[in-house]
Amino acid sequence: MDIQSEMLRKLETRREGYSLDRDFYIDPDYYRQDLENIWYKDWLFIGHDCEIPRAGNYFTVQVGDYPIVIVRDRQGTIRALHNSCRHRGSRVCTQHKGSSAKLVCPYHQWTYELDGKLLFARQMPDGFDPAAHSLKPVHCEAVGGYIFISLADEPMEFQPFRDMVSGYLAPHRLGETKVAFESTIIEKGNWKLVWENNRECYHCAANHPELCRTYPEAPTVTGVHGAMNDPEINAHWQKCEAAGLPSAFRIGSTGQFRMTRMPLINGAESYTMSGQKAVAKPLSSEAMTGRIGTLLLFHYPTTWNHILGDHAITFRVLPLGPETTQVTTKWLVNKDAVEGVDYKLDDLIHVWTETNDQDRQIVEENAFGIRSPAYQPGPYSVEHEGGVMQFVEWYARYMLERLQRGAAPLSRVA
Repeated sequence: MDIQSEMLRKLETRREGYSLDRDFYIDPDYYRQDLENIWYKDWLFIGHDCEIPRAGNYFTVQVGDYPIVIVRDRQGTIRALHNSCRHRGSRVCTQHKGSSAKLVCPYHQWTYELDGKLLFARQMPDGFDPAAHSLKPVHCEAVGGYIFISLADEPMEFQPFRDMVSGYLAPHRLGETKVAFESTIIEKGNWKLVWENNRECYHCAANHPELCRTYPEAPTVTGVHGAMNDPEINAHWQKCEAAGLPSAFRIGSTGQFRMTRMPLINGAESYTMSGQKAVAKPLSSEAMTGRIGTLLLFHYPTTWNHILGDHAITFRVLPLGPETTQVTTKWLVNKDAVEGVDYKLDDLIHVWTETNDQDRQIVEENAFGIRSPAYQPGPYSVEHEGGVMQFVEWYARYMLERLQRGAAPLSRVA
């Protein structure tokens, strides 16, 4: 049986409200299907426009088999390019981030303009056409300070996401921020386990003492059901929207992305051990109302976010292998905020640095147990794990639709 048929059978017969079959979390061929059908077709959060504020600024990223460079060109346009020289394929930009007047391949010095156009290729034969050897473009969109890319030949519609999130993000002016700190951790577990752990707080009380000082464990906050009927949450939405901050829960028609603004507990204003602001200078002059809580943005398969009054924390998920996932966290502050004056770095990053490491341990223990041949899918808590159920349903539905349409068959390797 080919892999697609096997996956289809398991998805079609899976028990609703239960975790996935073991192969979805550990099998290399199933992982390859995830890459081909989700990661290489969907819009992926890749970074922030504030990371490349000037022409020639760039950063690089690896998505599955694809090395990508994100660069701002001379006209100020943000571009995504395949980071593979059109000569013999070497990576053109080898650093994580940098700045350059031109993009120059270190192998044979083929030189490209910031928009990818080939400018110089030394001693090539007569008839060589530079215009036919530009760096290949990657579809790229920016909204509210976020950069998304799509590796698909014909990308999915981006406009529905833009239409939903623009109003929520606009008051926070994330395009006018800077990255105060960035961390990347490697979790030894499948990317879906990373997301499943993120989508519930059933585990929070026993595992996240720092986060639980300010973040509510209520299922109505973490999940996708019941928030409309929670009087505290409704009062918070009304207060924030009266101050010009869109807040009520909205979810895309496919279930892939959603936004809402949630209150913190105990009168907290930020994710700190004291609950007080981590940054004295507000993130934006348009979002200065006290105790606005956290604006939550989720977009499968790459990002979840917390945007507060004083700073924002953004998370990017990228798969490195069947049982290895990279999670990058960035703390954004007002571009004029000064470390040591407006904020202390340890106060800013402590809660989520600890929480990320705790989640890493949880995911790795989860993955360790799933590797056992004795593992079988278990039931989710309907009360506490609605968010997990919604994520798994999204994944299963997307994979079913795409496998049924029939990508190139992949036979199991003996």
